[in-house]
Amino acid sequence: MEDCIRIVQEHYDSDVQYEWDRLERHPFEFPITTKMMDKYIKPGDRILDIGGGPGRYSIYYAQKGCDVTLVDLSEENVKFALEKSKEVNVNIKAIPGDAREVSKFISGEFDHIFVMGPMYHLLEETDRIKALNEALSLLKDRGLIYISFILMFAGMIFGMKHSPEMLILESEQVFINAVLKGKSYAGDAFTKAFFIDQKNIVPFMDKFHLEKKHLFGQEGILAPCEINMLNQPREVIDKWLEVSEQLCERDELLSYSEHAMYIGQKL
Repeated sequence: MEDCIRIVQEHYDSDVQYEWDRLERHPFEFPITTKMMDKYIKPGDRILDIGGGPGRYSIYYAQKGCDVTLVDLSEENVKFALEKSKEVNVNIKAIPGDAREVSKFISGEFDHIFVMGPMYHLLEETDRIKALNEALSLLKDRGLIYISFILMFAGMIFGMKHSPEMLILESEQVFINAVLKGKSYAGDAFTKAFFIDQKNIVPFMDKFHLEKKHLFGQEGILAPCEINMLNQPREVIDKWLEVSEQLCERDELLSYSEHAMYIGQKL
């Protein structure tokens, strides 16, 4: 497992700008996700962003007047987030660290905790459970936790959009067989990664002392046709985004998204 962690760390250390730019390449995730999160987060709230990468969500909520602490495995992501926050004249705290040990270097209680990276890259369920228990130990009673997963069908969506030949590549057959069998997948992808079958999210989250508030597709229904959508006039894009926001919690449409977020309240 430690080799996997090192590989993931090196992946993100190697090109922070590329990760920062991800939400320009995939622009529907951020507005849909923040619209859901904004239902609960208000100025002055304390936020812990675990695995928040170069700080897109951290900086957004710091700009809205929240007290934000970012923790990320990649030291380069942390440096980048601090530089970006200074550029836009907001203060965030940012610390390099492992999500499985976050309580060793973070103290206090938070109103909201984001876990938007660790569930992608911790290949063993025991490590995913450990990371979430660590996060919950720092969440106040009745506080909210926001957990992102990469969905199994994200790999298929990527193939349809960018690499149709993947379906016949020998190297992809383990992943494709998992899709066909309705299983989750942990192993080689864009780096070491965990893709979850959507039917497994709620049973996994039921292991924790949480009240489910939402489970939604972070790109709504737009991920498969994202490239075509980006070539449309602004008013067309906005209307599709509006409709997608209204459909994002439909269970039967979850596989149209590449990422899903579970929002739960600590009991």
